[in-house]
Amino acid sequence: MVNYSFNEFMDIIRTLRSPHGCPWDREQTHESLKTCLLEECYEAIEAINNSDQDNLCEELGDILLQVALHSVIAEEKKEFTIDEVITKETDKMIRRHPHVFGEATVHDTQEVLDNWEDIKRQERSNTNIVDEIKKIPKAFPATIRAEKVQKKAAKAGMDFEDQNQVIDKIDEELNELKEAIKSGDNRLIQEEFGDVLFSLINLSRFLQINAENSLTNATNKFINRFVDVFALAESRGQSLCELNPAQQDDLWREVK
Repeated sequence: MVNYSFNEFMDIIRTLRSPHGCPWDREQTHESLKTCLLEECYEAIEAINNSDQDNLCEELGDILLQVALHSVIAEEKKEFTIDEVITKETDKMIRRHPHVFGEATVHDTQEVLDNWEDIKRQERSNTNIVDEIKKIPKAFPATIRAEKVQKKAAKAGMDFEDQNQVIDKIDEELNELKEAIKSGDNRLIQEEFGDVLFSLINLSRFLQINAENSLTNATNKFINRFVDVFALAESRGQSLCELNPAQQDDLWREVK
């Protein structure tokens, strides 16, 4: 296998974008590549979850391709270059690690994270907590965005005292959802359902668990049990569609 340098890789991307390059690559814009960038990140995460190092190597390359394409598009439009991307990120890493590249001292990971946030805040000296919350990307997965908002609000002093208060809040929101369902008001139902989810994310924060991972694991568990239930029904000559809820529940408990 031929080994290529980073500069050779960037030249290949520039060639693909050139008039004599690839029609698809030439047509791409920052906007058109958004979905590709998101998908490649998720595929890399899947490789990590599967402990598939060969696939992870490939998926990281696909993410690098997205970085290169966006940088070359920006280069063509005189917006920025790949060198500027690298320089800005390098400056940021040095600036936000004063305990490595400066004189600061830290004792644990939490201090590192606290310093990181403090330095970020200093970099944006003209912003306040409201600005910070508003700038949390809407493109984040909903559970991650909710947690980040809650953490920002907590740093500003708006938070529950303990997990029991959060659980009480969940009970309150569930009761409001039940009332909304009784009303039949779809807009209100959606609003109250969202409040329940938001409160559950808050509980995950207090319990120090990852809500996104917890939901993923629960979904995977459901899939595995559904496959077993489906196979068990088929082995008995039954169809899930023809079984009533009580019979389906019996099968579910049997494979659980």
